[in-house]
Amino acid sequence: MDVIHKIGRRKTAVARAYVSEGKGNITINKKALTDYFTTGTLQYKVKQPLVLTNNDGNFDITVNVYGGGITGQAEAVRLALSRAMCEIDAENRGILKPEGLLTRDPRMVERKKFGQKKARKKFQFSKR
Repeated sequence: MDVIHKIGRRKTAVARAYVSEGKGNITINKKALTDYFTTGTLQYKVKQPLVLTNNDGNFDITVNVYGGGITGQAEAVRLALSRAMCEIDAENRGILKPEGLLTRDPRMVERKKFGQKKARKKFQFSKR
């Protein structure tokens, strides 16, 4: 098996995952998974596609991720890994699809409008 390259996105975060056979090492931006995503919740999100497909220690994964915040980055990595698991074995699609891990979350930040304080908030009106 050669290296599988997949892309995942969430909000403004973009993750490029490279999956190859190995012992289960996960490297994100040249750091270990536990060093980059310090909370257990984010580590769980990243490992979720691997745990559901029983591939937790079978692959070495290298990820380059940029943009967005830490949660958006974790969910972008999760989407990239889910897509990679589907390419490795087509049966994994039936496991990941009902969990919603193959759906790209389309929600983005709404732009600020002119004449307003934020996207929807207006400037305060005062009657003097």
